Amino acid sequence: MTVAVDKRAVAAAFGRAAQSYDDFATLQRQSAQLLAEHCGAQGVATVLDAGCGTGAGSLDWRARGCDVTAFDLSPGMLAQARERRAAHRYVQGDIEALPFADASFDLVWSNLAVQWCQSLSAALAQMLRVARPGGRVAFSTLAHGSLHELHQAWRAVDDRAHANHFASPQSIHAAAPAARMTLRQHTVTLLFADALGAMQSLKGIGATHLHAGRESRTLTRRQLRALEEAWPRQDGRFPLTYHLISGVIKRD
Repeated sequence: MTVAVDKRAVAAAFGRAAQSYDDFATLQRQSAQLLAEHCGAQGVATVLDAGCGTGAGSLDWRARGCDVTAFDLSPGMLAQARERRAAHRYVQGDIEALPFADASFDLVWSNLAVQWCQSLSAALAQMLRVARPGGRVAFSTLAHGSLHELHQAWRAVDDRAHANHFASPQSIHAAAPAARMTLRQHTVTLLFADALGAMQSLKGIGATHLHAGRESRTLTRRQLRALEEAWPRQDGRFPLTYHLISGVIKRD
């Protein structure tokens, strides 16, 4: 499963959102909790937080007494993690080319980051490579059907792509190397007062880069009215639904 990804553009998008990220990271916090329940903490002394963002996950693992390395594609995100002293060390780079020796960590943790990789299978192979025998890789990602309300509303406005599409659970499972992996599926729906608030939640976490590319255009009032009219409602509010996959791979 491979998609064309402009890594510089992804890093830049998240860098621009670094200051606001924690104010909008409700989904990330819920996903981290679900992943932690799936993964467990037994036998974990050293952790690589791959795609650490502003360091919330790193902080959680450091509070458990673990030695934590924070790793991210975006220098801006790493700067935020460093400012809050989230980890013991900070490394900038690409999950698909991890700059660490084999068998370096008890746990390789990656919360909502691998959907920005070009090849999920390459990312998982790299994370397994740096996990120690007996250790594990724990990751979460988004699956097909996520943001369907946003896609539905934009179809009433134009026929261009305005959000990424994500892989099916079957494709995600197939991307894992030959190893023992368990997947869990979760649905999380966030509710907003209006369509603009829903879209600003994506911008606030930097999740606005499109793999397919797009023209830079300002949302017009006419477009916003059309989006409001076409957006499905839930309890009178504007939902954004995410289909989450959490995966845990045990390293032999």
